[in-house]
Amino acid sequence: MSHKLMKGMLATAVLMALAGCNDSDVKEPVAPTTCAEAGDACQTFTVLHTNDNHGRFWESKDGEYGMAARKTLIDQIRNEVENNGGEVLLLSGGDINTGVPESDLQDAVPDFIGMSKIGYDAMAVGNHEFDNPLNVLDMQRQLADFPFLSANIYKADGTRYFDAYKVFEVNGVRIAVVGLTTEDTAKIGNPEFISELTFTDPKEEVAKVIKEIKDGNKADLIFAVTHMGHYADAQNGSNAPGDVAMARSLNAGDLQLVIGGHSQNPVCMEAGTNNYADFKPGDECTPDQQNGTWIMQAHEWGKYVGRADFEYFNGELHLASYKLIPVNLKMSAVDEGGNKIKVLVADAIEPDAELKELLQYYQDKGQASLDEVIASTDGRLEGDRALVRNEQTNLGRLIAMAQAVKVKADVGVMNSGGVRASIDAGDISYRDVLTVQPFGNMVTLSTMTGTELAEYLAAVATMQRGSGAYAQITGVKMTVDCTAKTVDISDVNGKGFAADASYTFTVPSFNAAGGDGYPKLAPVQTGYVDADVLYEFFKTKGSIKATDYNPVGDIVYTNSNSPLGCEVTAQ
Repeated sequence: MSHKLMKGMLATAVLMALAGCNDSDVKEPVAPTTCAEAGDACQTFTVLHTNDNHGRFWESKDGEYGMAARKTLIDQIRNEVENNGGEVLLLSGGDINTGVPESDLQDAVPDFIGMSKIGYDAMAVGNHEFDNPLNVLDMQRQLADFPFLSANIYKADGTRYFDAYKVFEVNGVRIAVVGLTTEDTAKIGNPEFISELTFTDPKEEVAKVIKEIKDGNKADLIFAVTHMGHYADAQNGSNAPGDVAMARSLNAGDLQLVIGGHSQNPVCMEAGTNNYADFKPGDECTPDQQNGTWIMQAHEWGKYVGRADFEYFNGELHLASYKLIPVNLKMSAVDEGGNKIKVLVADAIEPDAELKELLQYYQDKGQASLDEVIASTDGRLEGDRALVRNEQTNLGRLIAMAQAVKVKADVGVMNSGGVRASIDAGDISYRDVLTVQPFGNMVTLSTMTGTELAEYLAAVATMQRGSGAYAQITGVKMTVDCTAKTVDISDVNGKGFAADASYTFTVPSFNAAGGDGYPKLAPVQTGYVDADVLYEFFKTKGSIKATDYNPVGDIVYTNSNSPLGCEVTAQ
């Protein structure tokens, strides 16, 4: 309150007393209900956000997204907001690492340089920030011009590995931003790198931090930047609880905003419900709101920049507008000649020339690294379409095994349509890996009882030969009845088999979502990209003996015209 306003109120009180006014004659001032009514007492600011960058510092082959175009867009928004008397806070929901070889081979250095040039204010620590040894993560922290935040990651000595929160003054409003990381990191992360760390319950941790901030009167508003996932109506399946469960666990009004990541979905809801809207690039987007907390997430890879325009008056936060702005995203179309083309869904964004030139160096360096020899094989690894879709092959089984090994699963399931080429005897390069697995599917992890696993495998193991759905499977011994569509399991990963025991398995994200007609799952989204997993498997092995991955009779097909699988139904 200004001194001038205080003097005016005091003079009014004196005059009222002299006039003998009764309390009943005094009218309470009416609080403003809009920013316009509040006038100078209304402070405006804008929160911009991205998440799950996964190495996409460079634009796609179709010219989509990329940090240079992102910088242009964010600079434009900053100028607009500041010219209108506001300020911008730019946040990331984490997972900067892992996903594109040009970035992975350079420890995401170009990504953190790009984020610093764009002007990020803070980021949540994602689970994929631990895909490298901690000294690499520490290098990235030093390289970045912004803080890494996570309140629920502790070192062995009981101290936090990262700052729990930072307070930013944004157009006169003190905003505390708390960082949080999914508990699943302890389960899906590399034990070699995270064994000295403890990942505590984010719900409990955020409550402690909020109390600390409030008790110290350190901020006017409290936001969270998280890497925990958004699951509609808190239905998180096999995943650790995410943003919705956290918001519901707090006292209403304790947390005003969550900027999230990890589930890699655009959080756009059917208004007034807990259901996702059928969002498409360029559509309007209504963010989720739970227990008085806005929850926002901008899909992945920098495909969008989320923009939330806020007004703050009467001690309350009001969301004036929200949108997910496409960054040079394109959709398929057909031209007048009947040819398939790609067209922009929104206005073209010219990449920032200075940043693009800087990142070009890293892109060229990364491309050259793709020819690096990472391993060798003494025989052909078979991935030809005519074979891999009709029988168990050494390459199909190797890929399924590599994915299961990565997350310590009992069983690996790989759709043969995701195996796009063979690898000839001799040297194996990263480029070979990307030729075999070009789609960038994620490895998912599911846990089931023996009974549930048998039902799942009965569905996938009876997929027809000749189709991309035909499953390459490792880690299980079973007999498949193609007519009854059942399986009789005798062993899982050397553990025997029991109907009430618990087992884990991997399957590509495409199939976990129901692709190829597979049963839909609610798995843990490990975030590991299939090609990166295969690259790591080859590089760790160094020398591959092709026959080690040949079928060994673990899967026997019955009631079929072929011992190799269930036959194609006559069309």
